[in-house]
Amino acid sequence: MNIRSVPIYFVSRIIRDSINSRVVPTLDSGKELFRRTLSLSSTTRQESAEEGGEKKRDPTKDRTKVIPVETSIKYLRSAAYKETYGDDPVWVNYRRNYKGSYPPRHTRKTCVRQGAIATGNPCPICRDEYLVLDHANVDLLKQFVSAHNGEVLSYNETGLCRRKHQELLVAIERAKDRGLLTFDVPFREYDYSEYISKKTE
Repeated sequence: MNIRSVPIYFVSRIIRDSINSRVVPTLDSGKELFRRTLSLSSTTRQESAEEGGEKKRDPTKDRTKVIPVETSIKYLRSAAYKETYGDDPVWVNYRRNYKGSYPPRHTRKTCVRQGAIATGNPCPICRDEYLVLDHANVDLLKQFVSAHNGEVLSYNETGLCRRKHQELLVAIERAKDRGLLTFDVPFREYDYSEYISKKTE
């Protein structure tokens, strides 16, 4: 039987069934349809590995544990934080890794995937699990606000991933709405003579 004489829908069905059953498809003559045998996918290998025992996650990269914001506030006032970061903001000593001599236009989308750090160089917030972005954590939010104009620093300057930067914007807006963060409102001058009714003579 020639493979060219087999309809294309029949060939696709043979391939699909062989992948599901992990059997090498053959023709009527007994010859293999493919020269090499089908290998198991990475998902199948992972499933077979997890069947024997549950895969243990690296505790330094695990981000499934939820840290309360109260713990984060205490951490920012602790000696461990002072020893790690000193008096500088958490993003000052962070350096991004990128290929080539020019940095990419945007930072990565996220550092945490499926509850674990998926990169070797996570952003300043993702690498320290005790830094929680919340409207009540004012001391942390102030580190990402410019002291000159009161605007939020760009993620190209701070090195935050885009997901954490979006969480930062939400936390800062909530802190401003609750009066926890002060901000300047530009003063606008009005010509009140336009609102005063003039008496006609």
